[in-house]
Formats: sequence, C-alpha cells, structure tokens
Amino acid sequence: MANVVEALVPGGKASAGPPLGPALGPLGVNVAQVVAKINEQTKDLNGMQVPVKIKVKSRTEFEIEVGTPPTSALILKEMGVEKGTGDKSTVGNLTIEQVVKIANIKRKSLLSKTLKNAAREVIGTAGSLGATVDGLSSKDAQLVVADGKYDELLGEGKT
Repeated sequence: MANVVEALVPGGKASAGPPLGPALGPLGVNVAQVVAKINEQTKDLNGMQVPVKIKVKSRTEFEIEVGTPPTSALILKEMGVEKGTGDKSTVGNLTIEQVVKIANIKRKSLLSKTLKNAAREVIGTAGSLGATVDGLSSKDAQLVVADGKYDELLGEGKT
C-alpha cells in the first residue's frame, strides 16, 4: 500500500524543508527528486500556494498529483495584486475573458455543472476580494452573465 503525503507548497518553489522533507524523509524516497518533479509541475503557478498529493509506492517509485490553487489566488494573480480588500473598496478589475479562464481552471472542483455557472461562482469570489468584472460590481456582472450577454464566449446556446 502506498503512503500518501498531502501538502500546500509554493508553486515552482517547493523545497526539501518543511512541510515536504520531514514528511517524505521517513518514507525513504529521494526527497530532492520529489521536490524537483513538484517544481516542474507547478512552475506555471509561481507565487501561489498549490495543494499537492504525493503517493509513495516504494523508495524509488512515487506519483504526484497537483491540485488547483484556490479561486481567490487565481483571481489575485490575474489582477496582479497581492491581496484583496476586506471592505467595499475596489482593488482591481477582471475581464470576462479572465473570468472564463479561471472558471475553466477550477471547473472540476466547482459545484457548477455549466461553464456559465462556474463563471458566476468566480465572479462572486472576485466580488468578495474587491474586484470588478468589466467595470461592473460582482452582483451586476453575475446578472449580465445570467441574462446571456456572454453566452457565446461561455459556449452556451449551441444546439
């Protein structure tokens, strides 16, 4: 049976230190190899905390599953800001194309059955961080999406 280690690591910058080293060391696997493979698979997520699951089958055999960062981290990265706001002020703006990009990345882990609803979830999260979407508040942007303005972009309405 494989041993499983789950950790949050900085994308592209995992190290043999905590949390990976202490968890993997006792399993006898080459920690440097595991870290190198994680960094290779997460290099596009630089600057974000990324969930990883390492399944250690033997001293030489392991498998890495890279999860997706939280929706909020993807939104902040798209806007180029470090953190959201805790009040009603605005920290940035997302385009609907950026919303769709994030919705596609998070699609598997969201509750939505359609890309349109996934986009509405992303817009809701963006609003809680202080982001606008195409200059609209999150509530207004969700209404515009619900009304079908972006259906073509979201792949809706095709028969």
